[in-house]
Amino acid sequence: MTDTSADLVILGGGSGGYACAFRAAELGLSVILVEKDKLGGTCLHRGCIPTKALLHAAEVADSARDADQFGVKTALEGIDIDGVNKYKDGIIAGLYKGLQGLAKAHKVTLVEGAGTLVDANTVEVNGTRYTGKNVVLATGSYSKTLPGLELGGRVIASEQALNLDFIPNKVVVLGGGVIGVEFASVWRSFGADVTIVEALPHLVPNEDEFASKRLERAFRKRGIKFKTGVKFTGATQTDSGVSVSLENGETYDADLLLVAVGRGPNTAGHGFEAAGVHMERGFVRTDERLRTNLPGVYAVGDIVPGLQLAHRGFQQGIFIAEDIAGLNPQPIDEAGIPRVTYCHPEVASVGLTEAAAKEQYGSVETFTYDLAGNGKSQILKTQGAVKLVRATDGPVVGLHLVGDRVGELIGEAQLIYNWEALPEDVAPLVHAHPTQTEALGEAHLALAGKPLHVHG
Repeated sequence: MTDTSADLVILGGGSGGYACAFRAAELGLSVILVEKDKLGGTCLHRGCIPTKALLHAAEVADSARDADQFGVKTALEGIDIDGVNKYKDGIIAGLYKGLQGLAKAHKVTLVEGAGTLVDANTVEVNGTRYTGKNVVLATGSYSKTLPGLELGGRVIASEQALNLDFIPNKVVVLGGGVIGVEFASVWRSFGADVTIVEALPHLVPNEDEFASKRLERAFRKRGIKFKTGVKFTGATQTDSGVSVSLENGETYDADLLLVAVGRGPNTAGHGFEAAGVHMERGFVRTDERLRTNLPGVYAVGDIVPGLQLAHRGFQQGIFIAEDIAGLNPQPIDEAGIPRVTYCHPEVASVGLTEAAAKEQYGSVETFTYDLAGNGKSQILKTQGAVKLVRATDGPVVGLHLVGDRVGELIGEAQLIYNWEALPEDVAPLVHAHPTQTEALGEAHLALAGKPLHVHG
C-alpha cells in the first residue's frame, strides 16, 4: 500500500501541476500527483509542443519552396504527412520520458485516474481517498465549440487537427486567435487553401492593433484568406465535405472545419462546486496568491481566469509550492507574462497594448521600428516591426513584435517590461550585430531620443 496522505495532493499533471509537484518536492514536501491521462498534460501531448513541431515542419517546407530567393536550387516535392507526424511524435515521446524520469527523481507519488475533490483536504481517485495538508487544483482546459456546433466527422478541434493523416485541400478555420492562425499558417505552408473566420474586427484580437494589422498584411501576401467582423451561423456536413455559413449570407465549402474558438476550464465532474469552491462561469476564483476560498486549497493554470499559457501555469505551480513552503514569493504580474503566436510571421508581446496603457497611464508615447532597418531580418527576408509603448516620461510598459523568429526576442522584451526599464536604461546596452535583438536596441535608442537608423 502506498501512503495515501501527503503534504500536498495535486489534481492534474500538466504544466502547472507537475511544476508545483517538482518544486514542492525540492523544498522537502511529500507530494501525491493525480493524473488521468499522461504526465505533461495538454501542452506536451496535444498543445504547444506538437503544434510548434508542425510549424517548424511548415517553415522547412517554405524554405524548400522559396530557396531560389537565396540562390539555392531546391524543389518542394511534397509533404510526407506520416513523416511529419513521426517527427512530431518523436519529440513528444522524448520529452515525456524525461518528465517521467524527473517525477521519479523527485520521489513524487503518481496516481493514475480521474480525481474528485471531496473536501479541503481530500481527493478521491478510483475509490481511494488521498489526504493532503494542502490541495492544488490543476485540471487544465478543453477545446470549446459554439452552441449547436457538434465536433465530429469533418468538424474538428485542435486535438484532431494535430493527428490528421492527410493534408486537407481546403480548410475553414473558425476563430482567428492564436490556435486558429497557427493551424492556418501550417496548412497554407503545406499547400492547402485556407480561410479564417473571426467574429471580432481583427485576427489575433487580444494583441495590439498594430500587430493584428501587420499579421493580416503578411497573411494576405501568403494567400491566407480571412473574414473578420462576421459571425458564423452554421455548418452542414456531407460525405465529401463541410459547408460553412456566415451571418452575412456567404457560404464556404471545405474538406474540414477547424473549430478554434478558445479553451474552456476543465472543472466539471471533479466535485469542485460540491466541495464548496467558489466558481465563476466554470473557472475557479482565486486571490492574487492563487488561493481559493477553501483553506489550504489552491488553483493553477487554465482553470484560473487569465492567459491560458503553459508557461503561466508552470510559473504559478512554482509560486504555489514556494507559498506552501513558507518562502513568501512575489505574486505574478499577469501583464509581465510573454505571449507568442508561432505562425509565419510570428507575433510576440509582453506588457500592455497601446489602448490598455492609455487607459492605465492616461498619456503614452509609442515608437515603431521597422525590421527593414535590421540587417539580420533582411538576411532572413522577413518583414515586420517592433512597437514600444511607454508611459510618458516613464518606463516601457508594452513591447509588441511581428516578424519571423521574434518569439526568440521576447526573453529580452520581458526583462525590459518586468524590470520597469526606461528607454534610457536599455539604449546604452550593446546588442550583437547582426542579430534581430538589435531591433529592440535601436527602438529603445530612438525612444530615448537618440535615433540612428530611423527617419523622422
